[in-house]
Amino acid sequence: MTDFVHLHLHTEYSLLDGAVKVDELIKHCKKNNIDAVAVTDHGNMYCSLRFAEKCRKNKIKAIVGCEFYLTDDLTVKTEQRADHLVLLAKNRAGYINLTQLDSMAFVDGFYYRPRIDYSVLKEHSEGVICLSACLAGRLPRLLMAGEYEKAKEFALSMREIYGDDFYLEIQDHGIPEQRQILPLIVKISHETGIPLVATNDVHYLNKEDWEMQDVLMCIQTKRTLDDPDRMKMQTHEFYMKSGDEMA
Repeated sequence: MTDFVHLHLHTEYSLLDGAVKVDELIKHCKKNNIDAVAVTDHGNMYCSLRFAEKCRKNKIKAIVGCEFYLTDDLTVKTEQRADHLVLLAKNRAGYINLTQLDSMAFVDGFYYRPRIDYSVLKEHSEGVICLSACLAGRLPRLLMAGEYEKAKEFALSMREIYGDDFYLEIQDHGIPEQRQILPLIVKISHETGIPLVATNDVHYLNKEDWEMQDVLMCIQTKRTLDDPDRMKMQTHEFYMKSGDEMA
């Protein structure tokens, strides 16, 4: 089996969105000889302590992270589009910085959801690994809008903050928009030297669990399963794939 570490994963603490239960995640890792895994819940780090303790007990390397919501100004309490950005702690300093950012998101930036802005990233970058995130990240959004040079400029600005700890995230869940921008992300990597990292945006453990996660999204958005206009995942590929499947 090909070795692979999942760095983008949502547990039950990504409320009404993630369907991975922490206990089941640990069992899955033990069963499949997975010795390291990250948790990156949306906007919060609620499960970090429980996750880390259970990983330690089972001799699994816990990578604590968060998929943050970023706006241009966290003090502005109006509806702003929030970019996603994945941050991972690589040491104690990184963990402290993540907890400080998360506290700031809830105390200073909360408006419907916990938010930070780009101006605070540099102050809390020590020990932090940054991934450019899914289609909801700023870089993918710029690429989908045809703004290649702006996307490249954004990537370089993130490298200024994180240095060698900034990675361009590539995903393929069979979504047309992802297939559209994948070559462009690779091109930015070639032109800038910023490394690539492949992730699967894990929202449930097994492929057949997609229906459970679908129900959660209906509850979150107050819609029914038979509503043709409701929010839902475009494919059933958001599960914890094996190393061979990722390869």
